[in-house]
Amino acid sequence: MSKQNAEILCIGSELLLGQILNSNAQWLSEEIAAIGLNHFRQTVVGDNINRIKDALIEASNRSEILIITGGLGPTSDDLTHEAIAIAFNSPLEEYKEVWETIKLKTNANNKNFSPSNRKQALLPGGAKVIQNQTGTAPGIIFSPHKGFTLLTFPGVPSEMKSMWHETAVPWLLSNHEIEGSIYSKLLRFSGIKESALAEKVSDLLTYKNPTIAPYAAIGEVKLRITAKAKTIENAKDLIEPIETEVRKRTGDLCYGINNQTLASIVLKLLLERGETLAVAESCTGGGIGTQITAIPGASKIFLGGVIAYSNLTKQSLLDVPQQLIEMHGAVSNEVAKAMAEGVREKLKANWAIAVSGVAGPNGGSPTKPVGLVHIAVVGPKVCDVSPAQFSNYLGREGIQTLSVIHSLNRLRLHLRSRK
Repeated sequence: MSKQNAEILCIGSELLLGQILNSNAQWLSEEIAAIGLNHFRQTVVGDNINRIKDALIEASNRSEILIITGGLGPTSDDLTHEAIAIAFNSPLEEYKEVWETIKLKTNANNKNFSPSNRKQALLPGGAKVIQNQTGTAPGIIFSPHKGFTLLTFPGVPSEMKSMWHETAVPWLLSNHEIEGSIYSKLLRFSGIKESALAEKVSDLLTYKNPTIAPYAAIGEVKLRITAKAKTIENAKDLIEPIETEVRKRTGDLCYGINNQTLASIVLKLLLERGETLAVAESCTGGGIGTQITAIPGASKIFLGGVIAYSNLTKQSLLDVPQQLIEMHGAVSNEVAKAMAEGVREKLKANWAIAVSGVAGPNGGSPTKPVGLVHIAVVGPKVCDVSPAQFSNYLGREGIQTLSVIHSLNRLRLHLRSRK
């Protein structure tokens, strides 16, 4: 049986229990593709030495390269290197240079050291050390038999990424025949459903290189364009005309690329215009402000927000007239507009967003059902107020998330139209 190129093995019971997101696997997948390795499988194993050993042996029989993260720490449940030693009959040895480095990093000495830290210097005999410049856990490059090499990295993302770039990538490029490079670009869309977007680009979805694949997430759709070529630059050149054609067909529906968010795009547009923003939130409970303040540099344009959950707060902090609430209800175009105008005036902002709605699961009525959200965007010569009806099947969190997304996207469209 011919072997496949590469696979990933992530170790940690916390991954299996869902206590942490396996972001390492996602990051490594993109890195593996970028250097042109074929990647066919990912496995997650808990902190159990027998199951880790079995996973190692299985991988060695089907892959050329196994990239492992996790299980390199000093505690008793960090078992990766021990399992490797057992799986491939390569007894652990203390690497003197590794132990000396660990002592320097932990201020230990030969008379007073922690046995748990010394454990990290025990590595399978014959392994090449991957130095860890920021942490104490080294990784290894180890070839227990011909045609199979494993590389180990700590589970700490910052340590893993540094070690990958400094040691692993140069070694892989020097020791393996890699046929070309793979590059992907993600286009992000808001205000359109996956089926409608797929229809707009249906003929492009049949391409083999670059390939185009749609992905749906709550409140947005993504198109991943992936090309394989001799170099990364060549792959980018293949993607460029396809991206141009997609943008031509979709216009302002495409709001950003790769890791950009609606909040980051809104901030960028406001910064370019030298304008400021304030928000007034009811059913979203600060969700818009959270998205905005997660972006570095938000303080340059974001003046602040008011979480006006109760009617009394709407009146006292945003100057929403009591009779307006009594006449139309808190969930209405009229009140959302008054909230936006109030926070814009109070904070002296150029632009304001306000949201008032029924996030559920209770509180709905025949005329104002769960999922009804009124959004107001007010700015220079702009007063855009209208309702959105989100499905109550999304649940409270889903309705709140969509409210934030629709609010930011509505502001984005106004900012783009006035550039």
